[in-house]
Amino acid sequence: MKIVMTHDSNPARRTLPLPMLDLQGFSYDDRANVLPVVLTALADCGGWVLDRRTLSANMVELRVEVQLRSIVELYGSIIAAGLELTRGSHLTLTDQCTCLKNAATVADLGQVITLRLEISFLEDMTLYSLLCAGSAPA
Repeated sequence: MKIVMTHDSNPARRTLPLPMLDLQGFSYDDRANVLPVVLTALADCGGWVLDRRTLSANMVELRVEVQLRSIVELYGSIIAAGLELTRGSHLTLTDQCTCLKNAATVADLGQVITLRLEISFLEDMTLYSLLCAGSAPA
């Protein structure tokens, strides 16, 4: 069996790797209720969880990969799961939706986007706990 690899010399056709996206979200609902819904929503839109870490009692980090073609579904799934996103996270996802709209080739649509989703659960947060942690309420 012989494998032939070709090199596309046209720089316009080469795709650059997409940067990792940093997203922050929060929920006032119970962690035990929200997290399974978020994980199911990510899987339903074609995303797969690479890593899941507990950062603190009120914070979880998910590293997720999804194809560019599914970014709109991922965005909608996150919102439908009940997560509130920060303004910066909304802008980041909107930018990726614009990339999708302007994708030049089918190969561009197949690019894999890695994102880090940090979720804060605020149901048990009080002013006292925020001050003890050295944070100021937003």
